[in-house]
Amino acid sequence: MRKFLMVFLFLIVSQIVLSQKMITLQECESQFLKNNLTLLAAQFNIDASKAATMQAKIWDNPTISGDVNFYNPENGNYFDVGKQGQKAFGIQQLIYMGGKKRNGIKLAQTGEKIAEFQFADLLRTLKLQLRKSFYNAYFISKNIETSDKQIIHIEDLINNYTIQTAKGNVPLKELVRLQSLFLNIKNERMDLYNSLMDEQANLKLFLATNETIIPKMTESELSKYTKDIAFNAIEFEKTALANRPDYLAKQKAIEANEWNVKLQKSLAIPDVTLGGSYDQHAGAFNDQKNINLSLPLPLWNKNKGNIKLSQAILEQSKFDEQNFHLQIQSEISSSWNKWSEARKNYLKISPSTKSDFETVYNGILLNFQKRNISLLEFTDFMESYNQGNIQLNEIMKKLAISAEELNSTITKELF
Repeated sequence: MRKFLMVFLFLIVSQIVLSQKMITLQECESQFLKNNLTLLAAQFNIDASKAATMQAKIWDNPTISGDVNFYNPENGNYFDVGKQGQKAFGIQQLIYMGGKKRNGIKLAQTGEKIAEFQFADLLRTLKLQLRKSFYNAYFISKNIETSDKQIIHIEDLINNYTIQTAKGNVPLKELVRLQSLFLNIKNERMDLYNSLMDEQANLKLFLATNETIIPKMTESELSKYTKDIAFNAIEFEKTALANRPDYLAKQKAIEANEWNVKLQKSLAIPDVTLGGSYDQHAGAFNDQKNINLSLPLPLWNKNKGNIKLSQAILEQSKFDEQNFHLQIQSEISSSWNKWSEARKNYLKISPSTKSDFETVYNGILLNFQKRNISLLEFTDFMESYNQGNIQLNEIMKKLAISAEELNSTITKELF
């Protein structure tokens, strides 16, 4: 029974390990590009817009008509279509006038470009969200590691203090103080764990996987985000406007609306229906061959409403583009300030800070176990140590995320 239980536990542990996957940011992005369902679905928008362009190039099918005799009362024959009978045939083709076909094609082609820009912007947005979730998950995990280490040490102390309290060697209030510290750290760990689950759920969704993603990186990788970059608002704006797919989509929307105005104006011009017909006996003379020409008279419907509507949409899109231009300028300034401040905070951290934290932590723990320091000093330090590590990881996380936001805003890998 014991052997069976050990095998069972081994299988459970193995399954848990196999369901986890340590992955670097580069590996994460590679899997994201291959598997992300949102991106795969969005690609169909491009296919749909290409299909719309294809359809816009196709002319309407010609219309063919026929008229054959059903009953000839003179000779009593049905379907008398012979030499002395009657039959007539015609064919017609709609000819677009005023550049309708060309305008429709140009409008569809512009819509195709807009779909491509929208896809590129979706990729840019999702890529930034992926990187944010990656860094959030990584640094939350580091905070949990710190909490777990403290919990193990404090739990050992509580067990020892419980024994000594029962013997009357230690006051009960000291045991309660340790238990309070233990519960406080456990509660903070639970909050961290819940945040980690949210970020891991995001990563699973991004990568379309059921595996638990464990971000893997070294703190030295953060050094690339401390690169000294001079702020050049004009150059950054120029780069963003030339490469931001959401802004390029706004410009293409103006172009699309311009083509739509032209299309609506051309729709006011009547189209011509051209055709030919043959009539065996019912015409002015036998075997009559005719050319047919028809067009609607533009008396009441001159498409004025749609023309005005398309012009209003065009003007609206121009103001929208100008407003978005200003928004990009604001985003560049804001993203730069966030990264610059995060960089300053990070560079103020001494390279030995983390090792100093650990050295002091081990010293405090050892001295408390030897009763060289008071319980109050120990618990105060533990709380400060826990918060200090969380704040240290928060500074590093903000540096990475703010740098990635700056990259995304300018649409250029600055780091």
